[in-house]
Amino acid sequence: MPKKQWSAWRFVVWFGVVSLLADLVYEGARSITGPFLASLGASAALVGIITGLGEGFALTGRLGSGPLADKTRAYWPLAIAGYALTVISVPLLGIASVLGTAAVLVIMERIGKALRSPAKDVMLSHATSAIGRGKGFAVHEALDQIGAVLGPLAIGAILGLTNSYSWAFAAMAIPGVAVIALLLWLRNKVPDPTQYEPEDDSTVEATTEPKRFANWQFPNAFWWYLAFTVVATLGYGTFGVLSFHLVKEHVIATPLVPVVYAAAMGVDALMAVATGWLYDRIGRRSLLIVPFISAAIPMFAFTTTPWVAVTGILLWGAVMGIQESTMRAAVADLVPARRRGTAYGVFAAGFGTATFIGGALMGILYGISIPAIIMAVVCIEICALIVLIIAIRKQSAEAKS
Repeated sequence: MPKKQWSAWRFVVWFGVVSLLADLVYEGARSITGPFLASLGASAALVGIITGLGEGFALTGRLGSGPLADKTRAYWPLAIAGYALTVISVPLLGIASVLGTAAVLVIMERIGKALRSPAKDVMLSHATSAIGRGKGFAVHEALDQIGAVLGPLAIGAILGLTNSYSWAFAAMAIPGVAVIALLLWLRNKVPDPTQYEPEDDSTVEATTEPKRFANWQFPNAFWWYLAFTVVATLGYGTFGVLSFHLVKEHVIATPLVPVVYAAAMGVDALMAVATGWLYDRIGRRSLLIVPFISAAIPMFAFTTTPWVAVTGILLWGAVMGIQESTMRAAVADLVPARRRGTAYGVFAAGFGTATFIGGALMGILYGISIPAIIMAVVCIEICALIVLIIAIRKQSAEAKS
C-alpha cells in the first residue's frame, strides 16, 4: 500500500486540487468561448459545430488514450501530458486573431482532456474503491468545480476591466504553471495509485467471468448504461450555443456571461455531491432525474427573460454535475480494473459523439426556431428515460437469476 500518510482520501483531495487549478484555466476559457468565437465572425451554427467538435474530440479521443493507459499503465505520464496541452492552448487563445486559429486552439485544449482523462479516472477509481466510488468521485468533482467557478469569475473580472479577450486568456497561464508543478509533486508522493485497490478486487457488478473479457468486451450492463448516456446527451447542448443566445439576444451583458457560467459550475458541484452520495445508496436509479432536467433546459435557457434564462443555465450545470461524478463512478463499478481505461475510452467516445451531434443539432435548430429545439429535446429525453428504465430492469433481472 502507499505510505500511510497518503490515504485514499488524501490522494483524492489533492487530485481534486489539481483539477481545481486546471478547471480555473479551461473552464474560465470555455465560459467565453461562444462570444469569443462570435467576435471573430462565427455564426450560431459554427459555434455549435466548433464547441461540439471540441467536446467530441475530448471524449472520442479517449478511444485511443484509454486502451493506451491500460496497455502501458503509464497513468502519470499521460495525465501530465494531457494537462500540459490544455494549459498551453488556453493562453495561446490570447494571440489568436483569426477564427481558424482560435478554432484549432479550442479543439487542442479539448484533445488535452482526451489524453489525460482515462488515466486520471483509472487512478481515481483505484483510490475511491476503498472509500465509496460515488462519494470519492463526488468530492473530486466538487473540488474540481471550485476551479470551474473561480475561472469564469476571474475571466469575467478581467474582461470587465480590460474589455480584452487577449488579457483574459493570457492570465490563465499563471494557474496553468501551478497545475504542472502540483502534478509532478503528487506523482512523487504517490507513484502508483493502483495499489489502493487489491489486485483481486474487480468491483464489477453481476460479472461472472471477468478473465474472459477481450479488449472491447464488457458486461451487458455497461452497454445499456452507455446507450442511455448517448441518447440523453443528444438532447444536452453545449454552453457555447447557450451563451451565444445570451449575447445575441442581449439577455445579459457579455462580461456577465462568465459569472452565469460560474454559477452553473457551483450548481454542478452541489449536484455532484448530492447524486454521488445517492449513487452509493441506490445505484443507477439515481440517474432517473437526468432526462427530466435535460428536457427542461431549453424551455428556460432560450428565453429572453434574464432570470428565466439563467435558471436554464443552472439546470444545465446540474446535469453537468451528474455527468462528471455519478456517471464516471458507475463505469468503474461495471468493468474489471484491468480494462477500466479502455472502458472509460469507449464510454467517452459514445458520450463525445453524442455531444458533438447534440451541439451541432442545437446550433442548427437555433437558426430555425426555439420551439423546434424544445420539441426535439423533449422527444430525445423521453427515449433516454425509456432506455434507462429498461437498463435498470434488465440489470435487476440478471442479478436475481
